[in-house]
Amino acid sequence: MQYLVFRLYGPMASWGEIAIGEARHSASYPGKSAITGLLAAALGIRREQDELLSQVATGYKQAVKLVSSGRLLKDYHTAQAPDSAGKFRYRTRRDEIVIGRDRLAKGTVLSSREYRTDAMALVALQSIPNAKWTLDEIKQALLTPRFHLYLGRKSCPLAAPLDPQQINADGFLQALDNYQVQPLLMNLPSWANEQRWLAEDITEHYYWEGNINDFAASDSRFEANQVQQLVRHDQPLSRQRWQFERRTEYLWLNKKEAG
Repeated sequence: MQYLVFRLYGPMASWGEIAIGEARHSASYPGKSAITGLLAAALGIRREQDELLSQVATGYKQAVKLVSSGRLLKDYHTAQAPDSAGKFRYRTRRDEIVIGRDRLAKGTVLSSREYRTDAMALVALQSIPNAKWTLDEIKQALLTPRFHLYLGRKSCPLAAPLDPQQINADGFLQALDNYQVQPLLMNLPSWANEQRWLAEDITEHYYWEGNINDFAASDSRFEANQVQQLVRHDQPLSRQRWQFERRTEYLWLNKKEAG
């Protein structure tokens, strides 16, 4: 079976969770909505095109291998913009600061935001029958994206090529493990790239949607009774209304020896 596997790496990433009040938490790995948004941006789909966004979200099963969750970074965020004044529109930031100076305080927003620093994940896609775009078309879109791509927030750009690869494999596990990870920076020695994450014994985290059999049909390492079932509220319904629904996914932990 064909899979499309690509890499997500950046100095900062923010994989949004349910937002309550001023808190904006981040998961340790990218969810359905984040990956859907990245694919849609690469394909040139705009936020108001709900039907096309829905076809991206429902046309592909996804799996994630968390190479490194990075470190948690918290930012106490302050943003100021003047509240609306009738039909008047502020056309530039200068208009907001100068013309709307007396109304700035009314538009102050305080929030606590979380980011993951120096994190890397591999993403695998499997298309369902009648998916609008083939895996090859998505691969080409990731190589030459129509819109800017980022890791959850616009302040979190990519720091390495996505390097999408089409892999023929027997399940998500084999596809993710057969992905040939290229060095993050070509001018560094090999030990200074991915090897810095392998200095100690690590536990690999695999997340996937679908069913248990989609993950590994035949692998001596994998045991179905070790799988955990999780629920995330990240299945996109409407980008314009910021609506999401529950989604079930699975987690398998693989203890990997260093060296």
